[in-house]
Amino acid sequence: MMRRTLRTISPDTTLLAAATLMRDMKVGALLVQEAGHYSGIVSESDLVRKGMAESCPAQETLVRAVMSSPLLSIEITGSAHEASEKMAEHGIRHLAISEEGQIVGMISVRDLLRYFKNWGGL
Repeated sequence: MMRRTLRTISPDTTLLAAATLMRDMKVGALLVQEAGHYSGIVSESDLVRKGMAESCPAQETLVRAVMSSPLLSIEITGSAHEASEKMAEHGIRHLAISEEGQIVGMISVRDLLRYFKNWGGL
C-alpha cells in the first residue's frame, strides 16, 4: 500500500520550485532531505497554510520556513489502522514508513482510503 519511491527536496528550495515539483510529480508531499537524512516533510497544506496564507513570496521563501518537522513515521510492521490513527491524531495527510530506523516509503490518506475501500473496513 505504501509508495516506496521517495520524492525528496532540499530545505533550501523555494516554495515555487517545491509546488512545481509536486505538480510535475503528481504528489501531495515531499520528504525534506538535508545532509543525508530526512529532516521533515513539506506538503500542499504546508505551502497553502504556512506560505500563501501568510503572504510569503513563493519565489523567495524557502521550504525550511514552512516544512513540518520532525518527520513523523510508523514502522513498516504497523497496520493500516495504526497509520490511520497516527495521521488523525497529528492532523496530517502523509506519513513516512520506517524499517529498522530507515525511511523506506510514504503513505497518504488517499492510499488508506483506497485500502479500506478495497480490503477492509475501519
